[in-house]
Amino acid sequence: MIRSRATSVISILLIMVFSGKAFCQTAIPDILEKGTITEQMKYLEEKTRIYEDYRAIREDMFQKIKNNSIDTINGAKNRINGLVLLTSNLNVRIDSLNSSLSGTKADLDEITRSKNSIKVIGIEINKTAYNTIMWIIVGALVLLLVTGFLAFKRNFNITRNTKKELDDLRTEFEAYRQKTRLEREKMSMEHFNELKRLKGIK
Repeated sequence: MIRSRATSVISILLIMVFSGKAFCQTAIPDILEKGTITEQMKYLEEKTRIYEDYRAIREDMFQKIKNNSIDTINGAKNRINGLVLLTSNLNVRIDSLNSSLSGTKADLDEITRSKNSIKVIGIEINKTAYNTIMWIIVGALVLLLVTGFLAFKRNFNITRNTKKELDDLRTEFEAYRQKTRLEREKMSMEHFNELKRLKGIK
């Protein structure tokens, strides 16, 4: 009786061992080959059982998931390192572009300043101020020209009128002189005739 029980127990153990080996030798599911880590964990959670707070996992599946997890972590690390390197390179490029932009802005400011200014006797003057000064000078010259023209015209009219008055005065004086001379000659003749008449009477 005891022998038969022992034989039964041994038979059960052998069956479990061989069935376990046979189970372990089954192929790895495709999801553990191609699925994501999350999908693989979910598959194990669904396909394995919990016994007294322990979960029984096939060794080959455990090793597969472990290797997959390590590969995923290493891939993530490589991507992170690549992104860090890319970020560093981008930062260097951004700094270079900012430096170039600052230089370009300084050149643009210089060009703008040069464009908006002009040198006069070695002094750099803003074009707006220069134009203002020039227009003031032009306006002053025009005002002086107009004032001079009006003064010249006034003096010319005065001179012309004065000359005309002088000519009229000369003409009048000449007429008066002629009239006086004639009157004086007439008086002389009358005086001479009167003397002759008086002498004749005597």
